[in-house]
Amino acid sequence: MPATEEALRVAHLDADAFYVSIELRRRPELRGLPVIVAGSGPRAVVTTASYEARRFGVGSAMPASRARRLCPQAVVLAPDFPTYRQASKQVMDIVRAHVERVEVVGLDEAYLDVDGLFSPRAAMRRLLAEIKSATQLTCSIGIGPNKLVAKVASDAEKPAGFVVLDRRQACARFASSPPGLVPGIGPKTAARLAELGLTTLGALARAPEQMLVERFGANLGRELRRRARFEHDGQIGAARKVVSESRERTFDSDISDPAEMGEALARMAGELCASLAAHGRRGRTIAIKVRLDDWTTVTRAHTVAEPTCELELVRAHALRLLREYAPARPVRLLGVRVAGLASAAAGDAQGERARSAVDGERDGPACQLALPV
Repeated sequence: MPATEEALRVAHLDADAFYVSIELRRRPELRGLPVIVAGSGPRAVVTTASYEARRFGVGSAMPASRARRLCPQAVVLAPDFPTYRQASKQVMDIVRAHVERVEVVGLDEAYLDVDGLFSPRAAMRRLLAEIKSATQLTCSIGIGPNKLVAKVASDAEKPAGFVVLDRRQACARFASSPPGLVPGIGPKTAARLAELGLTTLGALARAPEQMLVERFGANLGRELRRRARFEHDGQIGAARKVVSESRERTFDSDISDPAEMGEALARMAGELCASLAAHGRRGRTIAIKVRLDDWTTVTRAHTVAEPTCELELVRAHALRLLREYAPARPVRLLGVRVAGLASAAAGDAQGERARSAVDGERDGPACQLALPV
């Protein structure tokens, strides 16, 4: 049956090969060629690739060294994230001028609330035309009754795709697709589903719920079946609380010198604390992440009395945790994280409550205030 206007509540907009497309605006002579945006280090990964490069098997998050082997004739460009962020802001400003409620989920994608629009199809076509006119960038749009359908639909006919589906149409169209097509079903889960003989979304949608619950647990088992049926009730713009922020680096070559590790960790702590301060965030848990040359990954953490974003404190605890762990093997990756985030104002209030609780205890048992945990 055709997708009805009443069913169309969500659109998902996804810019096509976003980073590459921005590079081609300033280097139009590269149009039609395989282009890869990636760093130059031996452990660099592909951020994105043109569709010409993708025909050779090049994909995002692939090691850049492998991408070069697959497509030796590709033009490799270093990423320019300040320019990408500026272009993203321009695109999202246009989106917000057309749609009141927008949930941006990356530099190059967003969910749009189209419920109540007179004609969601026509509105989205006008939006795409304005983005193309103002930025020279093309986007793909998926429209459906929920975020899950809209997301999968926007990927279905890239580049410059425009796909409108209701839930039943999505189930029929993607029934023979692997479960990993649906967001939220990762490679490990897909492998476990394959062990049960569930290698397509159609098979997963028809699977007995009890079998899935026994294998994956009550919550995940039922959710997998719902996703295979394109059932989803997530709201656009639903607040997602940021609970931690981190900085990490994979080194071009493994490092063994404790002093070099300390210098790298201190630099990352500086970047992290600057970002926390800029966003008015503080946290109580300071943690480090260490990945050894054999891919063993270890984390160590320490919780302080009050939320903080002070560089000296974060750096001191991070370096102490690193010294105490004392990696016995060369280190491939280091990272530092601050978790349990709250706004600075909330942190100040929490700290004041803690101090009041301590003062109350000093005054005697009449004041029964509990320290926050």
